[in-house]
Parts: sequence; C-alpha cells; structure tokens
Amino acid sequence: MIRFYYHPSPNPSKVALFLEESGLAYQLILVDIHKGEQHTPEYLAINPNGRTPALVDGDVTVFDSNAILLYLAEKTGQFLPAATPEARGQMYSWLMLQGTGLAPMTGQYAHFQFFAPEPLPYALNRFEFEAWRHWNLIDAQLAKQRYMLGEAYTIVDMAIWGWARVIPFALGSSAFDKLPHVKRLFDEINARPAAQRTEDLKNQHSHKTDFDADTLKALFPHNTKQAVCAV
Repeated sequence: MIRFYYHPSPNPSKVALFLEESGLAYQLILVDIHKGEQHTPEYLAINPNGRTPALVDGDVTVFDSNAILLYLAEKTGQFLPAATPEARGQMYSWLMLQGTGLAPMTGQYAHFQFFAPEPLPYALNRFEFEAWRHWNLIDAQLAKQRYMLGEAYTIVDMAIWGWARVIPFALGSSAFDKLPHVKRLFDEINARPAAQRTEDLKNQHSHKTDFDADTLKALFPHNTKQAVCAV
C-alpha cells in the first residue's frame, strides 16, 4: 500500500486530493512539522529536503508535491490531459509555474507578513507584487475556460486548489474578490466529495497548531542560525 507522508498544509493537501479523487488505497502518516518531525533522520531518509509531502509506493520513493502528482497521474492514467505534445506541454508549463512561482511567492509573502522577526518593506513589496502577479496569471487563464487546461479537470487544477486554500490568509480577506475565476474553480473543487474528504484528513490525527517558540524554530531553523552568528 502507498504510504503518504502528510501535513494539513497546501502542498500535501493537493496530493491528498489526488489520492481521494483516484480511489487509490493509501496509508496516511502524519509528519507534524510544528514539532519538527520533518527534520528527523527517519523522515530525511525518505525526503532529504525535509519538507512534506512524500510518498513511498513499494520500491518507489517520490518527494516534492508536483513530482508526486505527476507520478500518481502517470501510474493511474487519471487526471491527465490528452497525450499530445501540445496538451502535455501546457500541463508541464502550468504545473511548474505553480510549483516554482505561485507557491513560493505566495508563501514568502505570508512569511514576511506574519513570521519575519522584523518588518522588511522591500521583501513585503517584492513578494506581494509577485504573489499577485502569479495569481492574476492563473485568474486570466481560468477566465478563458472552465479548468486550467480546458474543459477537463486535471492535476494542474488540484495543484492550484491546494494553494487557493490560503489566499485569504496570505493575500487578505477580500483577495478572492479580485480573483473571481480562481474563486469559481476553488468553489467547484470544494464541492467535490473528494475535496471534502481531503479536508477531513486533518481531523484523523492530532497535530500541533500553535506557533510557539518551538514551532517557529522547527519551521524556520535559519533564525536559529542567525541568532548563533550574532553572538
């Protein structure tokens, strides 16, 4: 059975959505990142990058959420566009844009708003601009068609959904008003039974939710290094 290493945050959630949509049997293994479990030797042997999610399927180990989505889609033949160079090229392009641009820019903007030790106007300006630039690209794509790649629901939509869940937190409570087509997709996917089961996963295991000093140390170990260097 597939072993799925999970935390209820954006990147693991998009993989969880695929697993629930596809009907694949899997074992959910919580990695409590607020407790630093992503840094244990046992987990680093699975994902040397020390992030969630990761997946072990027999002799196959895959980490990075979009790599896992591609692996599972190819394994099952589900939620892929047509097997043409044109369609697959669009899939790779938008999936990589989500993974290398949309997610990190949104995440960095949230980080510098809420978790930086002191306000840094330059960082806030840069990452706010880039986060909105990427979300506006997604909104413009969805203005042209029902889903990211056309009329078929694919792994690209799942990847967008995973991060759309944090838009009100990262970009502000009214941000969806400026992204109507993203909101439409988000609401449509939320209504799917698989998405509702995905949301319920966070209730299957207790996990730490507060952001105390130990959590901040586990999530942002660079701050510990900075403190040591300053001494």
